[in-house]
Amino acid sequence: MCRKMAGGGQALRWEGSRYLRMRLVLSALSGRAVRITGIRSQELNPGLRDFEASFIRLMDKVTNGSRIEINETGTTLYYQPGLLHGGTVEHECHPQRSIGYYLEALLCLAPFMKKPLKAILRGVTNDQTDPSVDTLKVTALPLMRRFGVDGEGLELKVVRRGMAPGGGGEIIFSCPVRRFLKPVQFTDPGKIKRIRGVAYSVRVSPQMANRIVDSARSILNKFIPDIYIYTDHMKGANSGKSPGFGLSLVAETTNGTFLSAELASNPQGQGSPVLPEDLGKNCAKLLLEEVYRGGCVDSINQSLALLYMTLGQQDVSKVQTGPLSPYTIEFLRHLKIFFQIMFKIEAQPMEGQKGGEKVLLTCIGVGFSNISKTVT
Repeated sequence: MCRKMAGGGQALRWEGSRYLRMRLVLSALSGRAVRITGIRSQELNPGLRDFEASFIRLMDKVTNGSRIEINETGTTLYYQPGLLHGGTVEHECHPQRSIGYYLEALLCLAPFMKKPLKAILRGVTNDQTDPSVDTLKVTALPLMRRFGVDGEGLELKVVRRGMAPGGGGEIIFSCPVRRFLKPVQFTDPGKIKRIRGVAYSVRVSPQMANRIVDSARSILNKFIPDIYIYTDHMKGANSGKSPGFGLSLVAETTNGTFLSAELASNPQGQGSPVLPEDLGKNCAKLLLEEVYRGGCVDSINQSLALLYMTLGQQDVSKVQTGPLSPYTIEFLRHLKIFFQIMFKIEAQPMEGQKGGEKVLLTCIGVGFSNISKTVT
């Protein structure tokens, strides 16, 4: 439940720990303060978790003049955003969440900063909870280019790979700034033309990655011949602190849609061992399921597309997706609260379509202008 604070202030108020990252990101973009109370107040260990505190520190690093107040128990947070500043930022991500948890927020914020962002993030690059840096590189970056965030400055590089729980990975994310985003008409996903992927392994036998590739191809070869899965085996200092392996797959269509799926092995000391053959086959099946869901944006990037549509110029944008995820549905509610914008949501008729039900989302952008962008 959200409401304006008493006294006519503009701060928005919530209770509970859910969607904390979402609220802080939208607060930074809209300039509206938020007060969140009752953060896990009924639990034995109340208050903010360490990874949430780490995320708040990252938000402080990429802004200038933010006001952050946390009470002694960590159950109340007040956040008044400053200006998005950018520049070079280094951050040690908490190992409870992967770098992808932090990177997803930077993808939302980076184009609207005063200076081009160069973020050096260290921690877990691949886990079973958050999107991996590999998947975000091949799905989110092409989506950003479609909205006009392009050029040589947009790059995501994996310097060192780090598996859970030890981490030890490092990535560099660079993004140029833009004054405006382009409206898009992205309603025809096209047909699948090729599948690419990366099978990675650290501190285990290099054969693990080869076994993953063979098992994934045994499923995917039945559907399309153009498949290439790269094997990435990092050694020594570049292999992080924990052993593990995994697979990230992406299907590309004729119209520039990227649909992804990924799986990682169980963290060391947690759960039963996973066979690389099983992981490869299961990941291939997850990709086929994502292809069945379809749309022009895959599940993990639905909210990023909706945010960019919202912040676009005052023109009509349309994007077709597969079924909306629960996170995306809540994101739409938050966009209405922060930006007073509502989307037209239409279920697409199934005639002539393959796969699951599709959704067409339409909105007129709020005409967001990056007033912080340095004039060159």
